Amino acid sequence: MNNLVSYLFKTNAVEVCPENKPFFLTSGLISPYFVNTHYVYGSKKDASELLSFIDSLLTDRMNLPKKIFDKVLSQYESNKIFKDVIHIMINNIKENINIDEIDYISGGERRDWFFSNIIAYLLKKPHITIFKDCETLISDYNFTNTEKLSNLDGKKVLHVTDLVTAASSFTRFWIPAIRNLGGEMVATCYIVDRNQGGTELLNNEGIKTISLTSVDINLFKTAFDMGIINSASLEMLEKFIADPYETMRNFLIAHPEFIEESLKATDPKTPGRIRNLLDNDLYNLKG
Repeated sequence: MNNLVSYLFKTNAVEVCPENKPFFLTSGLISPYFVNTHYVYGSKKDASELLSFIDSLLTDRMNLPKKIFDKVLSQYESNKIFKDVIHIMINNIKENINIDEIDYISGGERRDWFFSNIIAYLLKKPHITIFKDCETLISDYNFTNTEKLSNLDGKKVLHVTDLVTAASSFTRFWIPAIRNLGGEMVATCYIVDRNQGGTELLNNEGIKTISLTSVDINLFKTAFDMGIINSASLEMLEKFIADPYETMRNFLIAHPEFIEESLKATDPKTPGRIRNLLDNDLYNLKG
């Protein structure tokens, strides 16, 4: 567990804000932490490069699985963090399900493909590549052959992903894609559970969930014990997890300078998020 926590923070897959400088989320809300699970691929730079590479292949679907696999295999062989995380995932899979009963490993567009194809290769299981329009391709475990998938005939599938929040991608794309082909998604493995209801939803669908860690106070306490975050950060995180809205509202009231300072940020997305926060009064600061 400690190795995984170390890797999550070392790669900024889980990032805690500097004191009094919370992150702006896409919604315009603010948070003392941010999660980009796919950074455990090695680093933000490595992960961003792979995402760009994947984007360049989306119009060349038949060649996409092999080309992504070649990139990921090279990273697996050269990057210790990524290799260790993959083996932690595989160990958790083997501890929770009988891998001999699994016929296929699946992964969905796009970040799932950081992890699903290399795990299929190491477990010697054929890989199902799922696109958001529910088109599916089947590749043998070493990706030498890829073809369109037309029927799963009751076969059992393990879906591999990086992160589960509300599991909306599962319900909209991945589960229907497998079920429409007559297959059964029996389990899913993911690195981080955001504790936003997704795990419960998947369990209600009859899918066994294998999560390596959860974004909860225990994760941050472990990080504190390891010397990764300080006591002030831990205190803020404890309050935020207990009551996200009130904690951030109280922060903005106590630090009116935060908005003005944030407007100087170099991130081009930040001004729009600040306008959303202010124009829609997301934290009821006018009342």
